Formats: sequence, structure tokens, C-alpha cells
Amino acid sequence: MGFSIEEMALPDLLAVLPDRFGDQRGFFSETYSRRAMAEAGITVDFVQDNHSLSAARHTLRGLHFQAPPHAQCKLVRVTRGAVLDVVVDIRHGSPGFGRHVTQVLSAENWLQLLVPPGFAHGFLTLEPDTEVLYKVDEYYTPSHDAGIAWNDPDLAIDWGLGAHTPMLSEKDRVLPRLRDLPRYFTYGEASA
Repeated sequence: MGFSIEEMALPDLLAVLPDRFGDQRGFFSETYSRRAMAEAGITVDFVQDNHSLSAARHTLRGLHFQAPPHAQCKLVRVTRGAVLDVVVDIRHGSPGFGRHVTQVLSAENWLQLLVPPGFAHGFLTLEPDTEVLYKVDEYYTPSHDAGIAWNDPDLAIDWGLGAHTPMLSEKDRVLPRLRDLPRYFTYGEASA
């Protein structure tokens, strides 16, 4: 059992692809192994699993993060359907500050993203009945729950919506722009 790990275009953001073995019955995959991750130099102590179902295509969740001292590292994957996953570097002083990466995550491509603290994360469903699972290394703390506007013009994220309007939560409709956030994260400093 194993997986491959690739660095993405933003510092410290990683793509993780677990091995998947299939036959006429279906497939088997070890989607997470603390030992295998540690052997690859990734020592994250995950404490909670989260699972979301988005019934409609063009459901947009994000861009979310949890502020210090309860910042979260996330290991994100899709088990049914597909999403356009978006990660924004919000660490002041980072060479990637204010830049974003987009990646399709799907049940078909089996790709996962390891999103460390200091990044805002969100996704747009590309198919109906899409399920996203993600591990976090810090418990949910409502008083530290934060985010930035999905349509912040300074970020210029191409969500691929065309003429479609995304389905948003009330919370996501009123998130601030990146430039209006306090300095929650500084590149190179521990966030927790």
C-alpha cells in the first residue's frame, strides 16, 4: 500500500494520490495511513473527520479557514461526484500570498489535497450529489471559524460558472475580502 505526493504551485500545499487496486468486484484503497505519511515526512495528528453532501451542481462552499490558535490542516477528498477545489494562500510574507490554486478532485481521479494552516479552502460542485470528506488536525471551534469572499475581485478566481449563479450559504454570502482580514497567519511562523 502507498501513495504519491506532489508539491503544488503554492508553497507547502500538497497533492496526495493513494494507490487504488481494482478487479471485477470493485476496488480497495488505503486512503490514509499515519505511518506512510510519516515516512513521507508528513506528521499531522488528525482528530476529526468531516463529511459533506451537496445535492445540487454549482453548490459553492468557501472560502473557509479556522484562525489561530485553532488553525486546521485538512486532508480533502471526494468520494462521490466531483468538485473544483480552490485553495488560497493567506499567509502574509509568503511568496504565494493572495494567489490561489484550483484542482479538480473527484471520485474518479481519487486525488486528495493536504491543505496546511494559513490557506483558505473552498469548492464548487461539478456534479449533483457530490460528497466531500476531509480530515482535520484541530477540532471545530466556532469562535475561530473564518473565511474570505468566494468572489473577491482581488483574487480573480475563475470558478468556471459561466452564466450560472452558485448556491451559497448565508454565511458565505457575507464573508469579507482578503484585504479586509486581520493578519491571522505569517509565512514561516507556527499557526497553532
